[in-house]
Amino acid sequence: MSEAYIVGAVRTPVGKRGGSLAGVHSADLGGHALTALMQRTGVDPGAVDDVILGCCDTIGSQAGDVARTAWLVAGLPEHVPGVTIDRQCGSSQQAVHFAAQAVLSGTADLVVAGGVQNMSAIPISAAMAVGTQFGFTTPFAESPGWQARYGDQEVSQFRAAEMIAEKWGLSRERMEEFAYASHQRALAAIDAGYFEREIAPVGQFTTDEGPRRGTTLEKMAGLAPLREGGRLTAALASQISDAASAMLLASPRAVEEHGLTPRARVHHLSVLADDPIWMLTGPIPATRRALARAGLSVDDIDLFEVNEAFASVVLAWAAEVGADLSRVNVNGGAIALGHPIGATGTRLMTSLLHELERRGGRYGLQVMCEGGGQANVTILERL
Repeated sequence: MSEAYIVGAVRTPVGKRGGSLAGVHSADLGGHALTALMQRTGVDPGAVDDVILGCCDTIGSQAGDVARTAWLVAGLPEHVPGVTIDRQCGSSQQAVHFAAQAVLSGTADLVVAGGVQNMSAIPISAAMAVGTQFGFTTPFAESPGWQARYGDQEVSQFRAAEMIAEKWGLSRERMEEFAYASHQRALAAIDAGYFEREIAPVGQFTTDEGPRRGTTLEKMAGLAPLREGGRLTAALASQISDAASAMLLASPRAVEEHGLTPRARVHHLSVLADDPIWMLTGPIPATRRALARAGLSVDDIDLFEVNEAFASVVLAWAAEVGADLSRVNVNGGAIALGHPIGATGTRLMTSLLHELERRGGRYGLQVMCEGGGQANVTILERL
């Protein structure tokens, strides 16, 4: 049986909205991560079979297949192709899945997977906004097929996060405690230098900008809710951010031919979907099925990365799958570190790999909620 090995993983620091990366062209931002990946692995970039990058809102600087453009602006070989994919928040995690599947099938030996997103330059849902110029509203409104199946219900991540908080009985105070812990964990990791090995500085920008040293539970309690009468506030949601990240996946043949050292193998990969109106509950059934298919239990997993789109998402997931929160997002999550949508999947996986190595853990599981009610799950086995 073939294997898909991870031989390299790198990311830029995550910039906050309007911060250090706001003025960086998306292709150059992605190209920076690709250059760093090639340099750190020592692989001849001409041997790469394909480049797969996740990106959402592919307009402006992110249009025209940014994966291909990022590779070219980095000065890398013209004969290497690139493709950009969109599975919403899980786009770059899906890029890893496609890369691993290519390697496992024997149709490729070296594949780059990653993602890029400059949310300061291209705001979230910008592609939908552009569509209004052509008479369209959203992907759901005015579709007879959608209306026949789901009616005219509001399709919103904010509504879904509130629905989850209500269904699972998550108080605002409980969610604020979780969000505060995310910031404290991220700051502790930064201060201890845990992220330094995985980050490729962009000029003088070396450190994630999102974590707030001055935040307190009292400050969080003073924020207005995102929706009238709701429990969720900006402090309980992921931050709008800018970043790029990339990983190199290799076959056993490529490992031997290029003298590479596998750092982990893709033990399991899958994707599952749930109700698109609830939207953010997909990680629960997706995790259960992934563990069953992998022949593992929650207790077998040393570390979890569960994207903190909202505090309610992670807390409901933990309650349902029985995961110990002390092993979940141990160095902070998107509430503190940010959520550069297209890049987050491989940002999380890069951090997960490095933390498994630091702790000497064996298995790491990553899952993300995604638009349309979807959820990717990846289980890594550190080697």
